[in-house]
Amino acid sequence: MDAPTPAAAAAPGMAPPPLTAREISLVRAGLAVVEPHAADLTVYFYTILFARYPQVRELFPDNMDGQRDRLLRGLLRIVDLVDDPENLVRFCTLLGRDHRKFGALEGHYPAVGECLLDSLARYAGAAWTAEVEAAWSRAYTTAARVMMLAAADDTRLRPATWAAQIVRHEHHGHGIAEITVRTDVPYAYEAGQYVSMQTPWQRRAWRQYSPANAPRADSSLTFHIRAVPGGRVSNALVHRAAVGDIVTLGPPQGDMTLAAAGDRDLVCVAGGTGLAPIRALLEQAALSDMRRYVDLFVGARTAEELYGLDDMLRMAQRHYWLSVRAAVSHQHIAGREGTLPQVLREFGPWGQHEAFLCGPPGMVTAAARILRNDGVPEARIHHDPLTDPVLTAPLAPSRHQPESEYL
Repeated sequence: MDAPTPAAAAAPGMAPPPLTAREISLVRAGLAVVEPHAADLTVYFYTILFARYPQVRELFPDNMDGQRDRLLRGLLRIVDLVDDPENLVRFCTLLGRDHRKFGALEGHYPAVGECLLDSLARYAGAAWTAEVEAAWSRAYTTAARVMMLAAADDTRLRPATWAAQIVRHEHHGHGIAEITVRTDVPYAYEAGQYVSMQTPWQRRAWRQYSPANAPRADSSLTFHIRAVPGGRVSNALVHRAAVGDIVTLGPPQGDMTLAAAGDRDLVCVAGGTGLAPIRALLEQAALSDMRRYVDLFVGARTAEELYGLDDMLRMAQRHYWLSVRAAVSHQHIAGREGTLPQVLREFGPWGQHEAFLCGPPGMVTAAARILRNDGVPEARIHHDPLTDPVLTAPLAPSRHQPESEYL
């Protein structure tokens, strides 16, 4: 019996049943065979996809290097979750909602499934049996159906993207610009969430930035953006963008919001432009007349790079519940010296606090380790995913893995 056409085996509006133990074993065995050829497989996949379905090409960025890696990591995570239906649904739901901003339609999923299975067959060779193909077809159908249902539900709630005009653009030195945009229709988000942004100069290239303010009545958002060496989007925003230019925003994402904190005191750690979402959280706390204490640690390499510190000190003067401490790691000055995690270790204890972290991945990882060692449960340490947000967003602890692996 022929394998079902990918993404066509489930009735509309229904998610297909979970894979059987045998199908899970076959899917993982098939991936193990092709994994040594992963780089060639992804190149081949996009080659045949664009050749067979040229209309799909416009959904992808001009530079495909990052996209090939994204496909592979997404595929690996789906296979990793194939025996964890609850988290597989969560992950595919995130993917489905996120893919709306690319212009993905239901009709694209069968084309992708067809080319994916043909690519797997090519590199699996003799190991690609009819039974393996049927299992992979079912796995893809399951993931694709959940993504389509999530996208359809999201369509009823909000637009796929928002046009936003730059209304203020101010340079702050050290390759940092403060950019304020205003959307054409209301943009609902919570302080602490992040937003994907596309510029008119890099087609289909999206980067994530966190608003540095709590929601405003005029639907404006302010971003603190650092020009990253080689970063096409960040450099365009910092050095090329001007007042009047139009950027495109995707939907807000992330769970690093005050709602997660309950009534506990907060410890916040911000490195560089990672201060943006922390600043938004503190602004929201002030607006809501929060009655708990907040310890904020701001760090940078040098005193000149302590971006936004003056604003935070002024906020601390207005609000008794906020304490601000700064640290530099590569300069001898009066005050605290050392990396931000090192300085964090000197204060506390933090075991009864809710923690919010944002900054370079190494800093976030080190600060989280210090907080765990100080008795803060991992469920109370909040930070955005450290790489591709959609592909690495933390899910619920599965029955197969300890909670610590989801930090």
